[in-house]
Amino acid sequence: MGAFEYAALDKAGREQKGVIEGDSPRQIRSQLREKGLIPLRVEEVAQRESKKTGGSFGSIQRGISSTDLALFTRQLATLVRAGLPLDEATGTVARQTEKPRLKRLILGVRSMIVEGHTLADGLAKFPHVFPDLYRATVAAGEQSGFLDTVLERLADYTEGRQQLQQRVQLALFYPIILSVMAVLVVTGLLTYVVPEVVKVFDNTGQALPLLTRMMISASDFLRDNMLFLIIGLSLAGLGIARVLKHPKVKRQFHKALLTFPLVGKLARGVNTARFARTLSILAASGVPVLDALRISGQVVSNIPMREAIEEAALRIREGGALGKSLERSGYFPPITVNLISSGEVSGKLEEMLERAATNQERELETTIAMLMGMLEPLLILVMGAVVLIIVLAILLPIFDLNQLVN
Repeated sequence: MGAFEYAALDKAGREQKGVIEGDSPRQIRSQLREKGLIPLRVEEVAQRESKKTGGSFGSIQRGISSTDLALFTRQLATLVRAGLPLDEATGTVARQTEKPRLKRLILGVRSMIVEGHTLADGLAKFPHVFPDLYRATVAAGEQSGFLDTVLERLADYTEGRQQLQQRVQLALFYPIILSVMAVLVVTGLLTYVVPEVVKVFDNTGQALPLLTRMMISASDFLRDNMLFLIIGLSLAGLGIARVLKHPKVKRQFHKALLTFPLVGKLARGVNTARFARTLSILAASGVPVLDALRISGQVVSNIPMREAIEEAALRIREGGALGKSLERSGYFPPITVNLISSGEVSGKLEEMLERAATNQERELETTIAMLMGMLEPLLILVMGAVVLIIVLAILLPIFDLNQLVN
């Protein structure tokens, strides 16, 4: 049995869409005709998703939001903890959601479970929605018989990541709005206000101050080249993005980021927190260490740090220690490395990994909050300084004119 998405016409000629479970498209069409509907399109959910995320030109790989994933995981964990079979639990969650695409995905997973497959197999039908970390953790939970505990741990993890993303987005919202408004205000003053003021001084014949002449030149340049500037900046941005897609250039760029005092600290903090949290989840779920390292490395966006994790996995395969292997790269914070080494020695690696992840996430939040606290007044000062310069450039000729009159 599978989940099929359909589009059909009712007796009034209105198009209706939905998802029905059945054995084949032919059976689904028969069910629709029995309901008085004329089937237009019947397609299996998994096939429809694979078309959207395939390798053809122009395809888009689209998952679901972290909010939806966290909510789905929490609801499923609650129902499994209550003792409901997986097919009933997934069916209940599908009926609960109000988003059509998410409902289709959950029913697609449920159809695999009804056919006798595991939950991890059902999730594997949609790899663009459920990442390796998610699927491997669920598979380990099913094999160990503690799926409810693993799902609750995954729910905590996804909700924690969602909350961290929201805090970062809220912290960046005000500086971004302030920066955009500053650019718009300065551009408006130079392109519309300054030219009108200049007309007043054209008929006086007086020599304008240097600051005023510089402002007039900047105004003329913006008015004459505004379109070219927009096109040039857009092309430059696209060109930089295209160049950074090249593996060698991207790796050098990521390596250079780690050397900058502030940006490097943030990059190391973000990636270390992701790595430690992911590895702690996988280790606590019973995933083998080498598989856990491989999956944990995939969530690290910085290429040199990801390569360091891959090298650590090779050393562990040869009998080395994780903490010492990570320490060789020099990319990971000493406290994280020490906690991991302590966990290996004491036999409490899972506990130490979780502690390292929590410590790194708190330090990251503190650093971001401090930076945002410094950035906001700095932007206000810069904006005020620019507006002050423009105002002085306008007022200086007026002061000179008053002196001439006196």
